[in-house]
Amino acid sequence: MSSSTVTGLDPDPLRATDPRPEQGPDPAYAMADDLCDTVLAPLRRKDQREKGRQYVRGLLALPGRKSMRGIAAQVGGGAAEQSTHHFISGSTWDWEPLRDALAGYLEATTPLTAWVAQPMAIPKGGEHSVGVAHRFDPHLGQMFRGQQAFGTWFASSSLVTPVGWRMFLPEAEGAAPRPPAERGPYEDAAYAQSATAAVLDTVRRAAGAPRPVVLDVHRIGTRSTMNRFAQAGVPVIARADPATPLLVTDPALPGHGAGPRGARDILQSVRGLCTPVEWTDPDPAHPGGRHRSTLAVAVRVMMPDPAPSRRRHLLLVGEWTDPRRAPSQLWVTDLVRLPVGPLLRLTKQGLRVGSAAGRTGREAGLRDFAGRALPGWHRHVTLASVAHAARALTA
Repeated sequence: MSSSTVTGLDPDPLRATDPRPEQGPDPAYAMADDLCDTVLAPLRRKDQREKGRQYVRGLLALPGRKSMRGIAAQVGGGAAEQSTHHFISGSTWDWEPLRDALAGYLEATTPLTAWVAQPMAIPKGGEHSVGVAHRFDPHLGQMFRGQQAFGTWFASSSLVTPVGWRMFLPEAEGAAPRPPAERGPYEDAAYAQSATAAVLDTVRRAAGAPRPVVLDVHRIGTRSTMNRFAQAGVPVIARADPATPLLVTDPALPGHGAGPRGARDILQSVRGLCTPVEWTDPDPAHPGGRHRSTLAVAVRVMMPDPAPSRRRHLLLVGEWTDPRRAPSQLWVTDLVRLPVGPLLRLTKQGLRVGSAAGRTGREAGLRDFAGRALPGWHRHVTLASVAHAARALTA
């Protein structure tokens, strides 16, 4: 008996469903098959590996929003919908080994430059899906209703694609619920904890020496965040709040010996030392990106701490798009041996992730899970990450 008889799935469902038949087969399908051979190998059952492969190919083939019914139609019609739903929402397979296998495949294909942690807002109007609430997205600077997730993206010289995910659930991070009138735009401690845990969970499992993390997350506690990364032994460059108190440690610069000063004030006092830095903006309208230049400076600083032994040397990095105004971007890093140019270009990996999340992320269905349970979301977004990688690798 064939596997299609057992599972209700067509063993080659996309042989007649390529949306671009006049252009030949979509190369992402072949790449997806190659990826699935490696990434789905941790699944012990052959029928699960086949369902996973067909789910990934269904995500690639289905235009527009990726509903469970639409994906099932791509992989065997109505008879496959119940089986597909159970595979994602009702099964018990663990998604973490698949994410680890995806990261390993990517590292063997194109050497990692940096991990990029970035939030992803998932607008959703229902009442019953996990994590849905009225939220403030600091990355976009606006309110929305839906879910907030943190993605950990693999960034190399040739591609960016997600490999790790975490749903932001304040109650799971130990934050006591508060009445709406008493809440700030986000739950400070819980938000920072979730953002940090999202990337460290992925990085700790990756093979080889730790690579830099670009923590492209606005308005998180700078001191607590830098301490968490230091304890994990993972280098990081993280967005800094303008009011973050820091100690200037360079005796040649204004503010040395004057006690803690806000990060923006420190940078304003040294903007005359800025140098132009060239970098590439991943503008989809320009093949290869748009070459740009902005002004930047790096200042040696420390976090103020009552215990001198915990005052680690850091760099505060500022960027100006208009030298007559305050710095437009502020970052703090423990990569103290890197010059300002490479540091600023490292932060621009976040622009690549934002561009890919908006463009290829829609094609892969990263935001399209419509189920209610958290395990189902994790399984969907893991297989959507495989579909995203297939697109990125063949772009």
